Amino acid sequence: MTKKIDEIINNARRQNRKILSEYESAGLMTSVGISMAKGILAQNLTDVQKAAKEIGYPVVLKVCSPEVSHKTEKGLVAVNLPNEADLEVAFQKISEASPDKTGGFLVQEMVKGERELVLGMIRDPQFGPCVMFGLGGIFTEIMGDVTFRPAPLSETDAREMIGEIKGGKILDAVRGMPAVDIDSLIQCLLAVSRIGLECEEIQAIDVNPLVVQGSRPVGVDALVLLR
Repeated sequence: MTKKIDEIINNARRQNRKILSEYESAGLMTSVGISMAKGILAQNLTDVQKAAKEIGYPVVLKVCSPEVSHKTEKGLVAVNLPNEADLEVAFQKISEASPDKTGGFLVQEMVKGERELVLGMIRDPQFGPCVMFGLGGIFTEIMGDVTFRPAPLSETDAREMIGEIKGGKILDAVRGMPAVDIDSLIQCLLAVSRIGLECEEIQAIDVNPLVVQGSRPVGVDALVLLR
């Protein structure tokens, strides 16, 4: 377990939390080598504006609190904000709608891609940490096109998982889009496998969606649950 993971988990434990914020979850994923959308945590409008300038427009703005789930359905996410004026309007709306008035805001780069995947881990009582992969975004619940393998994974296991999903053809070169970088995807699966084995304090990981930007998978949302 890396020092970064240790710090994130210990901070949550000190606050008696079992749920990591999206910012913490993304930091944990980055620390094990999974590419995540660049994000900056902010506490007020001035910080949000500075973060957006640093990242570069367009940006995404989200409430960032371990106490708030289903952010999109609750109107707590604004995407593809092209300038500071639209960012300020979105900030006001999200601030008013958020049930957590003490939490922060996550300013994130806008990752664009038409293909969305899901990557995760669940700690099963019988099999231990099991890695999950499949179609992501809204299709995770609608299609249920996911596959599981108990850790540890080999590269062969990871490649087989990628080939097992029914919608696997979206990973190929299609409609002018390049084929997905399968080697990068394999490394993402292996990273989740390792963290499941090395960090017994983690109960579950959900990176959804894992957006294919060009050919490269990039996580834009993550959730980590502790045991």
